[in-house]
Amino acid sequence: MSIFDIEIAGLDGSADALGRHRGKALLLVNVASRCGLTPQYTALQRLAERYADRGLVVLGVPCNQFGGQEPGSPAEIAEFCDVNYGVTFPITEKVEVNGEDRHPLYAALTGTPDDTGHTGDVRWNFEKFVIAPDGRVAARFNPRVDPESDEVVTALEKALP
Repeated sequence: MSIFDIEIAGLDGSADALGRHRGKALLLVNVASRCGLTPQYTALQRLAERYADRGLVVLGVPCNQFGGQEPGSPAEIAEFCDVNYGVTFPITEKVEVNGEDRHPLYAALTGTPDDTGHTGDVRWNFEKFVIAPDGRVAARFNPRVDPESDEVVTALEKALP
């Protein structure tokens, strides 16, 4: 099964937030509005703009599991991202990334080791997963890795269609 076959709704409730991007590279990031890493939205938006014409989609996945740092409603999350960071990339419904109620998307992602060899649970907000156009997980980066770091950009460029 490909990542693109997993169902997850858009923040606006629209269906098939992953499948509509089949054939493109994705940078999936569990996001939160009240986190010390929230300023990463700026770099994520720059990446979305820089690589859009080459087939990259940045996809934010809100999660409230880490310190209650994404408590907002879908409308509040959308407004926060727009007003504070000018986010134009798609954002999914809020999900759980760890534990018993882990979304199937994260069940599929978390077996991939990150740049330090860590597999398993997502450790905090802004953990990054690079998805190749065929739906396989191409890379994983811990939350503190800057989205525009050389290692993330290299992984993205390798994954681009």
